[in-house]
Amino acid sequence: MLHYHQFPSYFIRKACNILNDDCVKFLQLIELVQFVKRSYSSEPKYTEIRAGIPEDYKEIKTLKDLLEINYKILGAKEQLRRNLILMTQTNNAKYPGILGFNEDVIPALDRAILSYHDILIIGQIGQAKTKISEIIANHLLSPIPIIKNSLTNDCPMDLPQDEMISLLEDTEPIRQNTHFHISPESSEKIRNEKLDTPIEWLEGKHRYKYVLATPDISVKDLVGYIDAIKIAKKGIEMYRIESYSPGQLMQAKHGIFCIDELPVLDPRKQVALLSVLQEGKFTTGAYPVIFEPKTMFFATANPIDYTHSGKIIEPLYDRLKSHIHTHYPNSLEDEMLIIIQEANISKSLIPVFMLKMMGKIVQNARASNEINQEKGISVRLGIHGLELLVGEAERTRALHHKILPVPRLSDIFCLDQVAKFELSEMDDTVENRSKVFRDIITKSIQDITTQYLEGIEPSTFEEINQEFAGKTFHVSQLNLWENANEGYYKNQLTNFKTLEKLVDSVLQKVFLEQKEFEKNASQYQIKSEMLNKSKEAESELKAAIIEIILEGLCWIQPKILEKRESSYVST
Repeated sequence: MLHYHQFPSYFIRKACNILNDDCVKFLQLIELVQFVKRSYSSEPKYTEIRAGIPEDYKEIKTLKDLLEINYKILGAKEQLRRNLILMTQTNNAKYPGILGFNEDVIPALDRAILSYHDILIIGQIGQAKTKISEIIANHLLSPIPIIKNSLTNDCPMDLPQDEMISLLEDTEPIRQNTHFHISPESSEKIRNEKLDTPIEWLEGKHRYKYVLATPDISVKDLVGYIDAIKIAKKGIEMYRIESYSPGQLMQAKHGIFCIDELPVLDPRKQVALLSVLQEGKFTTGAYPVIFEPKTMFFATANPIDYTHSGKIIEPLYDRLKSHIHTHYPNSLEDEMLIIIQEANISKSLIPVFMLKMMGKIVQNARASNEINQEKGISVRLGIHGLELLVGEAERTRALHHKILPVPRLSDIFCLDQVAKFELSEMDDTVENRSKVFRDIITKSIQDITTQYLEGIEPSTFEEINQEFAGKTFHVSQLNLWENANEGYYKNQLTNFKTLEKLVDSVLQKVFLEQKEFEKNASQYQIKSEMLNKSKEAESELKAAIIEIILEGLCWIQPKILEKRESSYVST
């Protein structure tokens, strides 16, 4: 029998150190387990500034920080509901950028979100169907903490408590089920970096996935697939979860998944979405794993496809709980606001009457019997049209004379290239479409220009008629307000004193209109710098007003002037 004094002292010290190290590790393990269990079982230790967002969330940068505050993640639908309630109670804009839907679509969206519904939006082209879902993602989803750079938006708190402890201990977790909680890559990060695992806060707009239903969309695109490259690189078995590459559904985890034109998706692919709507989960291929994307589901459809039997499979149709119908703007004012909000234009001055003209062209196109209204006339006609008008003003005047572009009536027939509609009562040829569109433009010119002559004394018109006796007023895209050339507008006006006074009178009316419309736009947080009257553009604005007045004088009754090519003369 050996006694301890028979061992060299360094052996004894080493044995004690090993025992001490093991004790320390054991105590640290106990402390870690208690720390995790306490975090999972305790109430949050933070004040929320929005649904699920701690007030100092930007300071939370590691897994340890999350566990210390007992963070609890909220599902996407719960976030949307709570944030909608907050916006309503604080009178903040719920859906900024969505215009003209206050009486019907907005209340319907409110009801659906408050009821945790997945939504099908039905409307014709250019009715902001996908924009609605994108704005909801940007504005009503809260940032969430995810493991840095994870493709499937992996929040550590998606993990069950025991799996979190196993990963922190760097032991193989004993899984109670076959659910995909976080990706293998994120699990590996937690194993390697433990409580120091880096966290980033992912905004709602980055958890929004948009898919356009086209014939080349596959089931794999939606639910994921076995990645042969991962198998080759990692040397893993084919059906282990490490070989899985996530599809769009899992990339939208904790966010919004929007599938545009759902009826176009063939029935087999629609079936792949059915279990997500029915049970909130799906399986794919031979993986023995259940995936839970935890998303809010949006789909869009055109009314023609929506009403066509069999276009959306019955079970899917039924499980999209709220069906919301959109429409085109009911008023000219709403049409104008949408155009100015969405148009991508360079620095310029947009006269309200030209904006009104574009809105009227769109509305008259929607009222035309010669156009196929089943296909619809998108608001993009007005948006792209305004962009073209500014480009035309630049091309013909602003670039050559280094002035601010101001679109005007003489620019308007450049709009042929945005005539994107289908004819219904004649052959749908480029020539016929151009003719129909020019008739619509002419009708819109009549509608708008005569508005600016309302309330003018008949004696004023008679005086203008007399001034034009034997005289001509020449208009051209190339003419500026003022120049040494006699053909320019200010120089020509010296022969038409009453017309000159009328220009000044209408100019004041336009100033007031610009100011009122700018005020209205600001209520919707629409940038309106291009509506601001500036000294450098006032001359060009006067030139645009002359063209509006001269054209209006050709349409009022009794007619004062008539147009011959590019000149106005007395009747």
